[in-house]
Amino acid sequence: MSSGNDYQAQTLTKPALGEREAAELVDRVFGLKVSWIGSLPSYDDQNFHVRVSGAGAEEYVLKITNSEDSQEPDLIEAQTRAMMFLSAEGFPSATPYLTKDGNIMSLESGDTRPGSKKYVVRLLTYLPGTPVAKITANAQLLYEIGRLAASVDKVLSEKFQHPTVKNLHRSQFIWNLANVPLLDQYIYALGQNKYRAVVEQVIEQFKDKVIPKLSSFRACINHGDLNDHNILVDSNSASLENPQYRVSGILDFSDMSYGYYVFEVAITIMYMMIESPDPLSVGGHVLAGFESVLPLTAEERGALFLLVSGRFAQSLVIAAHTALLYPENREYLTITARTGWKHLMTMFEVGQEAVENAWFETAQAYTQHTP
Repeated sequence: MSSGNDYQAQTLTKPALGEREAAELVDRVFGLKVSWIGSLPSYDDQNFHVRVSGAGAEEYVLKITNSEDSQEPDLIEAQTRAMMFLSAEGFPSATPYLTKDGNIMSLESGDTRPGSKKYVVRLLTYLPGTPVAKITANAQLLYEIGRLAASVDKVLSEKFQHPTVKNLHRSQFIWNLANVPLLDQYIYALGQNKYRAVVEQVIEQFKDKVIPKLSSFRACINHGDLNDHNILVDSNSASLENPQYRVSGILDFSDMSYGYYVFEVAITIMYMMIESPDPLSVGGHVLAGFESVLPLTAEERGALFLLVSGRFAQSLVIAAHTALLYPENREYLTITARTGWKHLMTMFEVGQEAVENAWFETAQAYTQHTP
């Protein structure tokens, strides 16, 4: 995702390597021979699934960061070191395969022409599993995802130390939930309709009711993007009627930044709502899992509805704006929008009090019995 305030700087910064070029890159930078390669979907970077020949025939993801974000290698290093740290702590996150020079990443030119764009290139271990977006998440899995969200932020905030960590202070980062007011400059992409009116309402309420309370929230490092495509699961149950899922992978740390614990649970709730057949019930299960690790304060709970709404607004406005820049990638960019608009409108029709009561009552029920 774009690292700065000016999201329009993302125009024409997405890498566009062909599969053969990508395979040659793996050979040249990492010293591995590719036996198979296939492209993976991505928002504004370029990703390839690669298999390399040799003993074990290992699998990796070649990640080529867009040229805008590649200008901040210290930030990318902080994100990569966080992934390595989490893996060492027992979380299912990818780790980098070192370059031939022994580094975790390399800055490479897109082509041989003078003045060509530079891209940070990494080769990350491939994590097996099915994206949550491809299954129907049951209450048990939603609870586990809530626990995961809290656990990742907690261990990062309490134990992760590296000289590059200061780069996670990203005050103007468009995807940081504190920056919902920055959407004002991109809202034109929605046109004039009932959806825009709701988003404008979200932004104004956010300015009035959330921004003044930020100082009362507990600060932490946020993963920032635990969406239904960035969490992989597998099932350890033979029962098709009641599968027992476990998280097998956490992907995409490019939205990491300093924020607040309540941001993470709000972001997670929003994304778990997207494909749910009963979206308004999701929040209670995710919240219960999160609070089993980190109970929210009264102030944090009071902001939850507007924080979830704010993330919907971010996702929908930025997707609409980016789709104008990359019309050829519109289908991927607007995945969330297919159901996101419907869910945001429903939340406002039902109302904050009713939605929060449903979430809090469900979470309360878990205190009597965990799943």
